[in-house]
Amino acid sequence: MTDSMKEGVRLYKMGEYNRALSVFLGIPSSESGGSSELAYFIGLCFARLGKHEDALVYLEQVVTVDTDLARVYQCRLTLAVLYIFTGRTRLADFELKKLIDSGYESPQVFSSLGFIAYSFGKVDESLEWYEKALELDESNSTALNGLGYVLADMGKDLTRALSLCKKAFGENPENPAYLDSLGWVYYKLGFDKEARTYLKRAREKLPGNKIIEEHFEEISRV
Repeated sequence: MTDSMKEGVRLYKMGEYNRALSVFLGIPSSESGGSSELAYFIGLCFARLGKHEDALVYLEQVVTVDTDLARVYQCRLTLAVLYIFTGRTRLADFELKKLIDSGYESPQVFSSLGFIAYSFGKVDESLEWYEKALELDESNSTALNGLGYVLADMGKDLTRALSLCKKAFGENPENPAYLDSLGWVYYKLGFDKEARTYLKRAREKLPGNKIIEEHFEEISRV
């Protein structure tokens, strides 16, 4: 690894994504040796900066040519998340299934598959993926929230849904997705005051989000 690469990696690990990106982009192709490691870190920087389309350009290169399995696995997971963010759920599903076929299983992979399955209207499959995620890590907040939300949205086992969403919320009370899920469970249980409180906070944290807005409009009619 060249000195420039080491400096870029150091800045990335410090959370200095703009500075790290500048370093990585300034590395001449002659120094990079065509290394997919450089493309990997450039992609990660773009992803961290919310520039999803730019990130995809670089990360898609990595899974095609890289021989480092750990990096490829991490890259596929990142790609799946980016595909979900950009509405490419079928591509996300493909990447996640490739991970499972390769023997890579994690709560993040199963939770993402649960999210995708539910977006396709496959409720039972979604619940199965979230349950698998919790089997691997019973305290995984993404899986807790995802399972709790699906149960609530379908009006199934609302007591458990509330317990799951409360646990997720306890891990990260500022997360707008967790605030939304908890508010939605309270609404389904008939606790309108509590529902409004959490959904209002979710709306303030993530203004313009389609799902949160739909939920807030729903409870406003009560």
